Amino acid sequence: MMEQTQNFVEPDRDCDLCPRLRAFLLEKRKELPSYHNAPVPSFGDPDPSLLIVGLAPGMHGANQTGRPFTGDWAGDLLYAALAEHGFSDGIYGGTADDGLSLKGVQITNAVRCVPPQNKPIGAECTACRPFLTQQIEALGRLKAILCLGKISHDNTVRAMGLRLKDYPFGHHKIHELQGGRRLYSSYHCSRYNTNTKRLTEEMFYDVFADIRRFIGS
Repeated sequence: MMEQTQNFVEPDRDCDLCPRLRAFLLEKRKELPSYHNAPVPSFGDPDPSLLIVGLAPGMHGANQTGRPFTGDWAGDLLYAALAEHGFSDGIYGGTADDGLSLKGVQITNAVRCVPPQNKPIGAECTACRPFLTQQIEALGRLKAILCLGKISHDNTVRAMGLRLKDYPFGHHKIHELQGGRRLYSSYHCSRYNTNTKRLTEEMFYDVFADIRRFIGS
């Protein structure tokens, strides 16, 4: 069920921990055979200072390309912010083979498989959470974690064995963690949030500027 990626474990292509997601992916393999249609592995620096946690792959983004936040609007904004603050090399092209590399950053999702209507259920978050827990524990140089959206934030807090009431979600909210680490949260960089101005580019970039100042160059 598992395969080794970097120094932590990722779910393999045929992970069956979540029956609903497994059935959904099998349907999509027939309907969209050119898509990745499997758990999407983490992407970026194998020994990062910053871990970015999204909720789940987008149907026509990461589920198509096989790389987190790649191929949709959320990725356009996220990778632009990373480039602006010196966290990447190369040019983001919206495909997994665009040659982009990340510097000091790794990107993952709380739930590694695309869910129907882009909405995982609680049991699926719980089933996938051990992968995130192990990942956080394995990243020895990690200084900051950025959660995109409340569900990602809540899952990350739980993955670290912490209580939600002690670490509430809020845009550009910062929580101190043990070992000198910090937990940052942001509204999700979705098209809906940007179209409604709940999240502006300036608001999003300000979060990354803060993180850059904290972890250094």
